Amino acid sequence: MVDVALILVRFAHYAGTAVLFGVSLFPFYAYSNSEPAPSRAWRSRLLLATGIIAAISGLLWFFLSAANMAGGISDLADAETLSAVIRDTGFGNVWMARMLLAVIIVVATAAYAFRTASISVDLLLLILAAVFLASLAGAGHARVEEGWEGVVHVLSDAAHLLAAGAWLGGLVPLAHVLACHARPSRDAGQIDPVLLRFSGMGYVAVATLVGTGLVNSWFLVGSVSNVLATPYGQVLLVKLVLFAGMVVLAVANRFWLVPAMSDARLDGSEGAMAWLRRLRNHVFGEQFLGAMVLLIVSLLGTMRPAIGQ
Repeated sequence: MVDVALILVRFAHYAGTAVLFGVSLFPFYAYSNSEPAPSRAWRSRLLLATGIIAAISGLLWFFLSAANMAGGISDLADAETLSAVIRDTGFGNVWMARMLLAVIIVVATAAYAFRTASISVDLLLLILAAVFLASLAGAGHARVEEGWEGVVHVLSDAAHLLAAGAWLGGLVPLAHVLACHARPSRDAGQIDPVLLRFSGMGYVAVATLVGTGLVNSWFLVGSVSNVLATPYGQVLLVKLVLFAGMVVLAVANRFWLVPAMSDARLDGSEGAMAWLRRLRNHVFGEQFLGAMVLLIVSLLGTMRPAIGQ
């Protein structure tokens, strides 16, 4: 029961931290000038919500992990047991630092809604969100290796997390922008630059995910044969299939739906709005597959790596 709860809590934390980072990063590449006021107001509410989700799920993650270390939930009633987990384990050290950062993020996102638009404030939130997401690498399988191998694995895992957050988290404000411009009263043509800039970010994110994914697989899987021969490798294969599905949808968006929407608008056709709605549905599809990827990642984090089997 604790294992199932831990997987679900890990999923909530991965989702919260990924969206927190992706939403913080979005205005830096999506808009050529300043972010529209309505978008900033919506984004500020989302940042606060994801900050709270990340903080609560992070706290639950710690308690459930501590319960696994101690032997059961009932053992957490002993203050000395909790203190030992915090003081004597690498996970406890990293996690307490992350929980302190989570409190700072919640306070910062709560104050963000009452501040005027400022690049410095946006940059501060982005840095906090990036450190919070990347620090997950210090509490997972990447801590197993020692020496330079451990450093390479942690850095690779951190880059993998940031690339995933940029893409998966960025899909949330992108879907919101598409939904707003799908209304008949809005000029759908204004969405084209945002879509092209998101695609540019997506190229970098996907390339980083593939490169760091190969590095991480070297440390956790070890060989191609282990992919099919171990439970860890088989679950990882499901993740790769879901990731491939996301890439297919993203490619279809960039090279089919967006050009078709632009052509329909130039021709004066009323079909441009239909193409935009189809694009929005594809983005929702990417979000669903991305959520499934995060769920698989949450499961993999509780499993023994293939290379050790």
